[in-house]
Amino acid sequence: IVIEKHEDYCLKNCACHSYIRKNWLGSIVFPFSALLQQSEFTDQTDVLQRAQFFKKNCKIMFPNRRIITTVFNDEGTQILVTRYIKALNPPRQLLDSFLHDSNATLDLIARFVSLIPFMPDILDENGGCDIWITSERCISLALGNKEEHAILLCNFFLYFGKKALVLLGTSLLEGHVAYVLTQEPDEYWLWNPSTGQCHKQFDPFCPLQSVDCLFNDSNVWFNIQQNNTPMAVHFDYSKESFWKQLFPNSFQGMKIQSIQPEEIIYSDTNKSMVEDLKNRIERTLKCKIMEWRPKHPTRWNRQCTSILRQLLPKLELGTGSFVSSEKESEFERLMQFYWVAGFPIQMRYTDVQSVVDAVYQTGIHSSEFPQTEFALAVYIHPYPNNILSVWVYLASLARHR
Repeated sequence: IVIEKHEDYCLKNCACHSYIRKNWLGSIVFPFSALLQQSEFTDQTDVLQRAQFFKKNCKIMFPNRRIITTVFNDEGTQILVTRYIKALNPPRQLLDSFLHDSNATLDLIARFVSLIPFMPDILDENGGCDIWITSERCISLALGNKEEHAILLCNFFLYFGKKALVLLGTSLLEGHVAYVLTQEPDEYWLWNPSTGQCHKQFDPFCPLQSVDCLFNDSNVWFNIQQNNTPMAVHFDYSKESFWKQLFPNSFQGMKIQSIQPEEIIYSDTNKSMVEDLKNRIERTLKCKIMEWRPKHPTRWNRQCTSILRQLLPKLELGTGSFVSSEKESEFERLMQFYWVAGFPIQMRYTDVQSVVDAVYQTGIHSSEFPQTEFALAVYIHPYPNNILSVWVYLASLARHR
């Protein structure tokens, strides 16, 4: 600051003295990391604009096909979908179940992902306002949408060294879906994260109706083949005549940093809580079944109930044997005196009412045959982070005349 000082006894034009005084007003520090982030932000903005332009062009070519290039994370930042893909560790409990059978391990992992409850998509997909959480967050909340389930399953498969991508398409049964595509030695497999089922590409029973888009950790591919049914699609996404890619081959060597953690830390599920929940569901179902039969008495067959309780844990573990030889002989003796009708229900746990509704829809309780007896067994298999597999077996027994 330059200050001019004039003496009072001197005319202004004949005496003038200048002084320099420093006044501290504050300071601003620019860390070097901030400068780097600013450069990265500029690059990221260019990439996001490229992704939006790519999506717009794809929609012009095939308006009815699905494509997602960017989403918002849980902090409200718009990012590429490729940043969600990264190899992540499944729970150790699953890895130790089938030490010498990798295919059985993959099936179990797909089953585990399917047990995570689904969250409905609240925001409009076509508006580009999807909000996705990380796989770690999906596990900790025990909740996720269709795409988050597919991303989690894809990341687990990558942990095993599988060549896996997330597939966006439509299903005859579920509408918009996200599957996982794995490239096997001689074929491609399609994994449904909502059911845990795996279908080969030419499986006529696969519910997938259209294959619209693929993405992994490095790129997004849009299907530009005229026929997009799974059986007709050429899944070799390196062929530019079949797949339009977001980034050119020269760009794919530049890895964009993933938002996923280095690993997922799992927590054990409280077994006493699971036991209390099982007893509560069983009591609730028995009360409901009696309410659903107001004009008929409800009798319970303890022998059959005991057999069913032995059966359900074996079904969860997929051992292939229903009961022990002793229990099997008991069941055969029971069949000599009763007509037995019933089947097990398996479902992910969300709340007790969902279990009640599933049992009611079977209609087994509505038997009006005289002297009908019932057997009910409930089993809950705990997985890490309070992810539960619920089994219910309701059977009706009518005595032979």
